[in-house]
Amino acid sequence: MTGGGFAELIVLADRVHTLTDEAKPVEAIAVAGGRITATGTRADIRDWRGEGTEVIDLGSATVTPGLVDGHAHPVMGLALTRGVDLSEVTSVDGLIVTLRNAAQRLTRDEWLLGWGLNPIVFDGTPVTAEPLVRAVGPHVPVFLWSFDAHSALVSPRALEIAGVDGTRDFASSARIVCDSSGCPTGHLLEREAMTLVQDVLPSETSAERLPRLLKLLHGMAATGITAGNAMDFEGDAHDLMKAAEDSGDLPVRWRFAPFVMPGSTSADLDHVLDQQRRAGRRWRVDGAKFMIDGTIDGGTAWLAEPDSEGECTAPLWPDPAEYTAAVNFLARRGVPTVTHAIGDAGIRYVLDTLAGLPRPSRTPHRIEHLETMPAELLPRFQALDVTASMQPTHCTHYTCADQSDNWSRRLGSQRAGRAFRCRDLRTHGARLTLGSDWPIAHFDPRSIIAAAQLRRPAQHADIDPVLPDQGLTALMALEGYTTQAAAAAGLADCSGRIAPGFRADLAAFVLDPLSASPDEFAESPVELTVVDGQVVHRAEAASAALPRVAR
Repeated sequence: MTGGGFAELIVLADRVHTLTDEAKPVEAIAVAGGRITATGTRADIRDWRGEGTEVIDLGSATVTPGLVDGHAHPVMGLALTRGVDLSEVTSVDGLIVTLRNAAQRLTRDEWLLGWGLNPIVFDGTPVTAEPLVRAVGPHVPVFLWSFDAHSALVSPRALEIAGVDGTRDFASSARIVCDSSGCPTGHLLEREAMTLVQDVLPSETSAERLPRLLKLLHGMAATGITAGNAMDFEGDAHDLMKAAEDSGDLPVRWRFAPFVMPGSTSADLDHVLDQQRRAGRRWRVDGAKFMIDGTIDGGTAWLAEPDSEGECTAPLWPDPAEYTAAVNFLARRGVPTVTHAIGDAGIRYVLDTLAGLPRPSRTPHRIEHLETMPAELLPRFQALDVTASMQPTHCTHYTCADQSDNWSRRLGSQRAGRAFRCRDLRTHGARLTLGSDWPIAHFDPRSIIAAAQLRRPAQHADIDPVLPDQGLTALMALEGYTTQAAAAAGLADCSGRIAPGFRADLAAFVLDPLSASPDEFAESPVELTVVDGQVVHRAEAASAALPRVAR
């Protein structure tokens, strides 16, 4: 065994996908000090086990490296998921009924909060607060997050409380949508506009948020997730993460990237630089999150040509040269950058910006989402060593093969036909990491791995796939959560594989992700999740049946 001594933990399974070049079958994994110390067969464990070794035999299960969510919002998402879930609402009438029912539980002057509102509810008509007033009357303050969290719909009373009675000038291209008379419609686009009302919402203390954070993290661990890339570090994030670790080791590792928004000053950039020193046992700040544009559904993405509504014509940064300057400032000081870029013009601009930077010594720069782009941009990711980070369920859950959805209608057939080009990126040698963007979509990696292959929602064979040629192979999909994710974080030499010296982060599934059908794997029970050599999730049936200690 590497380093000598006995293993603290031995995991046995009929199939182990090491994702290394090791040709010999592996059935046993030894762990000590948070690292894998040996791999081999069941016969090898007699040399590894000691008086206190815990042995877990998973029988016919399949073990893989622990899964890494490439893009999530674990702290910011707590604020985005308050109130009533609107993700299943598909019509104005359904919205009115849902809000009316939720309002019955409110006390006097209490806010009605909701999240997950999809623009399909309005069926192409203007998004306004009129259904909110019909549902609960003019005196109830209402704040509803859109499903993509780049816009919100608020009631007249909410606008009144926030003192919003017309347009405002913003550092970004955020907008308070107004009617022809200059009166706000209730539709707020992008962060600066939404913040006007967010700032007057009832607040939650860190103590109130902590149990929800811990529940989320344990829920993630139960699906095989061992680490994640957190695209936030705002507000009370530092205090919240410290409090979480004060209560025990985190069941999921986190790598945070604080936001850098349009209008950021030199002091703001210095603060982001200073934040890079913050870390705990299983979390650290390592990066900076930018957004060059918004969303296609909201009309705030940056396209080379306008969408069907005449929108999506400008970047989120009114002067994109300021974005380039901020990226340069941080990147040349060793901070890896992450940029949200959805439209073709936005993606091109970010690639041009990154082309002007020296190659990072360890952690490559990243571009997130990449929803529509022309073929000539594909080879630039490998050429510039830029990570492509994508969320397959954004495609499979919010777009349709017949292009009848809001996203496709806005883009038109040609641009919708070059959507979410996961397979093309891999074919052109790009590093591709996969994730959820929780809470925009569910974090369960099993359904995301399935969707990446199927180009439709798992368990829905009745739904036509969206551009099926862009589906990944099973191995590519698994790599997007393991080896590619490790390389994207600059950790290819110590994470993402099962080999001596690597982190002891493991996931075990009843079904094999490389041979089971994607639909079946999406529902495969997770037998075990291990982080740093510590069991953070164990299926109840396995807990009752498996031996604990070898003597």
